[in-house]
Amino acid sequence: MSEENKDLGDKAKDLGEKASEKFEDAKEATKEFADEAKETAKEFSDSAKEAFSGAGGENKKLLSGILAIVLGSLGIHKFILGYTKEGIIMLAVTIVLGFFTCGIGASLMGILGLIEGILYLTKSDEEFYNTYQVGKKPWF
Repeated sequence: MSEENKDLGDKAKDLGEKASEKFEDAKEATKEFADEAKETAKEFSDSAKEAFSGAGGENKKLLSGILAIVLGSLGIHKFILGYTKEGIIMLAVTIVLGFFTCGIGASLMGILGLIEGILYLTKSDEEFYNTYQVGKKPWF
């Protein structure tokens, strides 16, 4: 019986060592995965900062155009371009006039936003930049 116990003890010891090795391997693989994930997140963060930095006209053109089409009635695209007064006008007309006219005011502002979004996206980058960012043309 003591031979069997000794053999079982040796087997348990071997299994413990193998489990410890597997644990260390898994720990190393997890660390490598975490490092890769951090690098990928950093690259994504850098590219997002570059895309929305607002330094170039292209970024504001694309962002403003899409927001004008999707959320045009709220005037968010006006705020992105720096037209605070016009953005507040669109938002107020949508909320106040939209409430009193059962949505007709909001619909009109939505159509206006759609038209502006299409205009933004169809202009060349240079033309958009000169018209809306340098020239500060607030409507159409």
